[in-house]
Amino acid sequence: MTDLTAALESGDDTASTLEAVCTHAVRAVPGAEIASVTVITEGKAETAAYTDEIALRVDRAQYAAGDGPCLRAAATGEIVRMSLPHAGREWPEFVDFARGEGIGSYLAAPLRVDETLSGALNLFSTESHGFEELDGKVLELYTVVVASGLRTTRRFRRAHDLAAHLDTAMRNRAVIEQAKGILMAAHSISDVEAMQRLIRESQNTNVKLREVAVRFVHEATRPAG
Repeated sequence: MTDLTAALESGDDTASTLEAVCTHAVRAVPGAEIASVTVITEGKAETAAYTDEIALRVDRAQYAAGDGPCLRAAATGEIVRMSLPHAGREWPEFVDFARGEGIGSYLAAPLRVDETLSGALNLFSTESHGFEELDGKVLELYTVVVASGLRTTRRFRRAHDLAAHLDTAMRNRAVIEQAKGILMAAHSISDVEAMQRLIRESQNTNVKLREVAVRFVHEATRPAG
C-alpha cells in the first residue's frame, strides 16, 4: 500500500495514476491476473486503465449490455464477487462473452470520487474460484486510497485552472487599460468613452476586445518611420 501511495503522489496525470493502481492491485490480491478501472461520468461508463486488452473487451461488453459486475458495484456501492460458471442466470450474455475471453472469476469494488465521478476497480482471473471475501476487503482498501488520490488531483487541477484563468484575465485587463489610457490622452476623452471606442472596434471587426487592445497599443507605441 505504501508503494501505491507513492505512485499516486508521483503520478503526472490521472491515466498514469490509474495504471499504477491496476498494477498494484493485481500484485496485492492472490489469484488476480488482470485489472481495470471503470469510470462513470454523467452516466457514461468507460475503461480508464487496464493491464490487458481482455479487460477492455470484457468491460465494454458490460457497458453495451447496460449491466454487469463493475456497473453493479458502482451503482450499489457494494463489492461484487463472482465465479462466472455460476453467474450465468443473472448476466447470461455477459458471462458467455467473458468466459469466451477465458475469464473464470470477477471481482469489482466500487469507486466513488465525488458527485460527478464514480466507477469500480475490477480484477479478473482465468480460474473459477470466485475470489475470497478477504480479497474484496483488500481491493476495497485500494479504492479508498485511489479515491483520495484522485480527489486531490482533481482539486489541484481545478485550482491550477482557476489560477490560469485569473492570470489571463489580469493580462487581458492590463492591455485593455493601457489602450484606454492611450486613447484618453490622444483624444482627451473619458475612461468610459475610451472603453466604448474599443468595444465598437471589436464589434465592427469581429475581433476579441483584448486583440483589439493589443493591436492598438502596438500601433501607438511603434517607432515612427
